[in-house]
Amino acid sequence: MLTRAVCDTLYFMGCYGAKEIAEAFRTVRRNTIVIAQDIGEEHYGFRAAPDTRTVAQTLVHIAVIPRVTLQIHATERRTNLEGFDYPAWVGKLIAEEQAPGSKEQIIAKLTEEGERFASWVETLSDDFLAERVTYPAGFHPPSKVRIEMLMGVKEHEMHHRAQLMLMERMLGIVPHLTRHMQARMADRQSGRAATS
Repeated sequence: MLTRAVCDTLYFMGCYGAKEIAEAFRTVRRNTIVIAQDIGEEHYGFRAAPDTRTVAQTLVHIAVIPRVTLQIHATERRTNLEGFDYPAWVGKLIAEEQAPGSKEQIIAKLTEEGERFASWVETLSDDFLAERVTYPAGFHPPSKVRIEMLMGVKEHEMHHRAQLMLMERMLGIVPHLTRHMQARMADRQSGRAATS
C-alpha cells in the first residue's frame, strides 16, 4: 500500500502520475486481451471449480469493474464513500457477467472499456491524484489517496488474470507470457551455442 509520504514523493519527483498509470493499465489490459484471444470460444464456459466464474464471466468481470471506479472518481468525484451503494453497483456488474456474450463481444468489451478507463485516467492532474478519499466508518485504512485507488484497478485485473492463466494451464494452453519467456531463453541458448 502506498503511504501519503510515498505518493507525495512520487508526485514531487514527477516520475509517476496519470500518464504512467494509464500506460501501465493499458499494458495489463493488452495482456488480458491476448489471453482472451488464446482461449478458444469452446472453452469460454470452463470454470476451474464449482461456484467460480467461467472464463467468459471472468473476462466480463475484468472488462466492466472499472465502471465502479469511474462512477466514484469521474462521475461523482467523491471524497467520501459514505453512502456510496457499492453492492448495487457490483450487483449490476454481476448481472452483466451472467450473460457474457460471444468471444468477439467480450474482446470488444475488454478493448472499449479498457480504453475508456485509460483515456480518462491520463487526463488527471497530480492534485486530483493526491486527493484523499475517506472510507465509511469501520474500514481500515480509513482513507486512501486517489492514485492508490486507481492503481488498484490494475491490481484487481492482474489478480483475475492470474486465475485465467491457471485456467489456461488446466485447458492445456501455455500462457503467452510464458511462451514469450521460453522463446527468449531459447534465443539466448542458441546464441550461446553459436558463439561456442
